[in-house]
Amino acid sequence: MPDAVIHSVSTCDARFPLPPGAGTDSLHTNSEYSFAVTCLSGENGLRGTGIALTLGKGNKLVCEAIEMLANPLAGTAIEELMADFGRVSRKLADDPSLRWLGPHKGVVHLALASITNACFDFWAKSRGKPLWKLLLDLAPDEVVRLLDLSYLDEVLSERDAVELLQGQLASRNTRMSILNTGYPGYDTSVGWMGYDDQKVRDLTRRAMDSGFKAFKLKVGSDDQDHDLRRAAMLRECIGDSGALMFDANQRWSLPVAVRMSRELALYKPTWIEEPTHPDDIHGHALLAREIVPIKIAAGEHIPNRVVFKNFFQASAIHYVQADCTRLAGVSEFLTVSLLAQKFGLPVVPHVGDMGQLHQHLVLFNRIGLGQEPLFLEHISHLRDHFVFPATVADGCYKTPQQPGASCDLKLSFAGNP
Repeated sequence: MPDAVIHSVSTCDARFPLPPGAGTDSLHTNSEYSFAVTCLSGENGLRGTGIALTLGKGNKLVCEAIEMLANPLAGTAIEELMADFGRVSRKLADDPSLRWLGPHKGVVHLALASITNACFDFWAKSRGKPLWKLLLDLAPDEVVRLLDLSYLDEVLSERDAVELLQGQLASRNTRMSILNTGYPGYDTSVGWMGYDDQKVRDLTRRAMDSGFKAFKLKVGSDDQDHDLRRAAMLRECIGDSGALMFDANQRWSLPVAVRMSRELALYKPTWIEEPTHPDDIHGHALLAREIVPIKIAAGEHIPNRVVFKNFFQASAIHYVQADCTRLAGVSEFLTVSLLAQKFGLPVVPHVGDMGQLHQHLVLFNRIGLGQEPLFLEHISHLRDHFVFPATVADGCYKTPQQPGASCDLKLSFAGNP
């Protein structure tokens, strides 16, 4: 096939104010979603779009880091780039000056996420395939060459990764039905902290009418009785058969997390999400032991594969909320997914991309890795800003058919929308 060349790289600081209350939780109270956007341009209108999520003015910093990191990609043929992308990603992440700012976390890592996601989008479009199909069409060793497995040698070598993928090849056909049935979603947008009780009830009933069977409520307010009352309210709304998750967004200290998790257990949560500070691996491990059988979900602010490895080794989480707009893009997401498979943990992504890109990745995880199709988070606030918005019907994501990673936005790359 002709090898498309990346001719130029540009960035866009894209910010989208939300309606009052939308997107709010116990710590993040500004209703604005922002994408640090990378655009790779090629011949004949070919363009790759990558995004990383921020929440406002910090977006500018990520865009500036993209400009510094991505310049070497101009003039590169995409097939050559992706044939050994793991090495390329490692080289970008280990920039001798910018690495000091992390390493492998924060502003520079978010920039790498946006760049990496643009590369995968450009590649899939150049091959005329949706990203999920491109990934499934690759041989196991080709998938592994996309990954940076450094610092994982003792738990996930290249050989281990290839064997995990090869071990699933024979049974793939038994999992292909997900392409027709769609991937189950859960609705986060019913339970923002800034919504009053009546709005939560109304949105929940609307979501149930749309086929959703799983819902998430923000907790961690200053008034803990308020959290418990709303938990009871939402459980009553959805009935005993609905799945209910609680998200504290890191608000609680460890003692408060233990107490609140035990009190919230009355409402039969599928998980308690981000119960305390995301860097406190020991705290999560202790909490997991203290609140059995309640499960912990985390990953939205776990910055890289190495920290995920430590969480897994410590038995500190049960649901892996990896996010390719917070990790270093598609490549590191796949790495964390392989790690999770090695440890027998389910991947239930946090969707900083609003589900646009992750709808491809969960299909790969289901078919290519044998992961159980539990849920994919659904947040609809930016739907109108995407060229090909994710389609959700009867509570399930429908399989995207357009070439690429579904990240193209309706905006000018000259500046803000």
